[in-house]
Amino acid sequence: MHQLLNTLYVTTENAYLRLDHETVKVSVEKETKLQVPLHHLGGFVCFGDIMVSPALMRRCGEDGRSLVLLDRNGRFKARLEGPVSGNVLLRRAQHAWSGDAEKSLSIAKKIVAGKIQNSRQILMRAAREATDPNDETALRNAAAVLAGALSRVERCDDMDGLRGFEGESARAYFDCFDRMVLEDRDSFRLDGRNRRPPLDPMNALLSFLYALLTNDCVAAAEGVGLDPQVGFLHVLRPGRPALALDLMEELRAVLADRLALTLVNRRQITAAHFADRPGGAVHLDEEGRKAVLIAYQTRKQEEILHPLLEQRVPLGLVPHVQARLLGRVLRGDMEDYVPFLQR
Repeated sequence: MHQLLNTLYVTTENAYLRLDHETVKVSVEKETKLQVPLHHLGGFVCFGDIMVSPALMRRCGEDGRSLVLLDRNGRFKARLEGPVSGNVLLRRAQHAWSGDAEKSLSIAKKIVAGKIQNSRQILMRAAREATDPNDETALRNAAAVLAGALSRVERCDDMDGLRGFEGESARAYFDCFDRMVLEDRDSFRLDGRNRRPPLDPMNALLSFLYALLTNDCVAAAEGVGLDPQVGFLHVLRPGRPALALDLMEELRAVLADRLALTLVNRRQITAAHFADRPGGAVHLDEEGRKAVLIAYQTRKQEEILHPLLEQRVPLGLVPHVQARLLGRVLRGDMEDYVPFLQR
């Protein structure tokens, strides 16, 4: 159990969360393991078989605190939501933009361009630091593919073509992801991007981090008053947080991929932190999940210079900044959406 950035992450199986007056108590087998004043907490994220008392769930809904239920591997299962808040006019504008092919494309192009550029930055940085000439060549070649895709994104005039360029760049990026693994490359070899379930340790690590980032982007959208299920790049499907998935695209490389590589290259996460599941699935064990959660929250506290705001902000606030910028575009206060680009 970890209280980080006002979010309580509960990873211990069969833990029970309950409200005792104005205090949240967490017990395992009837033994109290943690108690925290409720006003110190902005939300809860529960992994696996965690029980939550009806009183605490009711209070979360009343106060607007988030309660997110994930399976033990970080896959989203449910989210408690109280009465919908936010500017109804903003959501109405969002729905109108989403239904307009030309306007949706204009935002989606910026999102994809941001994703490709941030991914390319990681490749170029790794190429500069590579000690193996073969790794350097492969990384620079992949970066060139992404540069080509980036130039075509600007000229793209339909959503299918845009998604094609995004897919092309993603394949080139992940095809050489192994080249950026410096420790135990055999164990962390990425045999293509796979999920549901992940079939190797690196895919399991990435999927876990992407689940955390998705949750942060849902919270960012809701915090601004946007509808997290109505996006522009991702197709709308029941239960799918399309806007949150849009927001996270430009942040995958910055907040998840770089962290995954750092954890492996510094041996903070090793092959011993993964367990095989029936059907060939591979997942982080409890110790691995805790290590990743701590590293992820630490990463979110690092300050960066936001290129548009020209001021330093914690990385964890970037999804909220980007959601607010998107809201300004939808309201007509800004002409174009500006994606976050890591310098």
